[in-house]
Amino acid sequence: MKKKHGFNYFEAFVELSKYSLTSAENLHKILANFNPSELSTKVTEMHEIEHNADLSKHVIMNHLVKEFLPPIEREDITTLSQEIDDVTDSVEDVLLFVSMFNIKTIRPEILKFTELIADCCKSMYEALVEFQNFKHSKTLHDKVVEINRLEEVGDGLYFEMMSNLFRSSKDPVELMTWTEILHKLEKCCDNCEDVANVIEQIVMKNS
Repeated sequence: MKKKHGFNYFEAFVELSKYSLTSAENLHKILANFNPSELSTKVTEMHEIEHNADLSKHVIMNHLVKEFLPPIEREDITTLSQEIDDVTDSVEDVLLFVSMFNIKTIRPEILKFTELIADCCKSMYEALVEFQNFKHSKTLHDKVVEINRLEEVGDGLYFEMMSNLFRSSKDPVELMTWTEILHKLEKCCDNCEDVANVIEQIVMKNS
């Protein structure tokens, strides 16, 4: 259901999710073409995406404060905006941890995870595009289910990669650093699923 006049919250959700998708695609590209000497610059670029996402979220909140009759409940608008923004934050966190731990080489299997996160964010974006017409959509449910499926794939990757890590290394520093990074990668998928769950709850409340 779109708001016919004034600020369109549904379009704003889509715009907010574009930052998540852009950050995820950038993360995959950065780690696939990893160059430690460029990492500081890449972190700054990623933070700029995250900062713009925050500004976009604040625009939604500023409109909501003045809104007389929003198209869905105020609490739902606030929650969904925050959950989408959390995805962008969690993607940035991965790169921050890579930088903080002074990682010099990327374990090849990590790229499976970053590719999956990009897929998750793309599915989340597509779900939010469809969410604009949620009362009449015939595909929104399938898109939500796809996000849930990808999150389950992420759980499997996390378990597999953690097992391989502890089988292949006894170095405590390496174990600690990659355990933290893998945890951050899994959180990205979890946060996408949180967005899907909120979408589903809003649909149920308004059907």
